[in-house]
Amino acid sequence: MHDMSNLEKLGKLDSGAKDGMKAFWAFDKAAFAEGAIDGKTKQLLALAVALTTQCAYCIELHTKAARDAGATNEELSETAVVAAAIRAGGAITHATHMFEK
Repeated sequence: MHDMSNLEKLGKLDSGAKDGMKAFWAFDKAAFAEGAIDGKTKQLLALAVALTTQCAYCIELHTKAARDAGATNEELSETAVVAAAIRAGGAITHATHMFEK
């Protein structure tokens, strides 16, 4: 299902849901703008989320953006480990629901 050329079809969403997509693109731009958190860190955050949601498109796009922002292999690796720890932690903490009081 992951085919980066599908992103060329985003224009269909832009034309089919003009107001919603215009708002989405503005929000996306604002979310990734430099602010209290620098651009590289924001891309690493996005990558961690993409790894936990397992969105192949986002993993590819945000890995490239993080690298373009100066992220090293070590930073990318640590980002992956943090994402894995959070995902595993969710399974462990939700496992507490299996037990009676």
